[in-house]
Amino acid sequence: MKTLLYAATCLAVFGLAFWAYRENYATQQVLKDTRALQREIGAAQVRLSVLRAEWAYLNRPQRLRDLADINFDSLGLLPLRPDQFGRVDEVSYPAPPELEITNEVEVSGLNAGQNSDGSQP
Repeated sequence: MKTLLYAATCLAVFGLAFWAYRENYATQQVLKDTRALQREIGAAQVRLSVLRAEWAYLNRPQRLRDLADINFDSLGLLPLRPDQFGRVDEVSYPAPPELEITNEVEVSGLNAGQNSDGSQP
């Protein structure tokens, strides 16, 4: 009986050792993946900061003014004036289309299931 108990204990120890071995390597792989993702995120943040700096550089007011002056003949861009703006109530919106209702259905709970003369169908 002791031999069976020793064998079962030995198998349990081997099984737990194998499980711990696999979990250790799985954890190490997840840590490697996490570090790789963090490096990718860092590189993306650097690229994003460079793109933001380029965008700010390209959208400098003086540069845009110079571009508007250079391309005035082809674009005809002029500075905005206050009389070019209007109020919202001055905007003419298109009239909504009138929809024709066909095959109307009574949905009221008072007359549901009754004909027009009040009788049951």
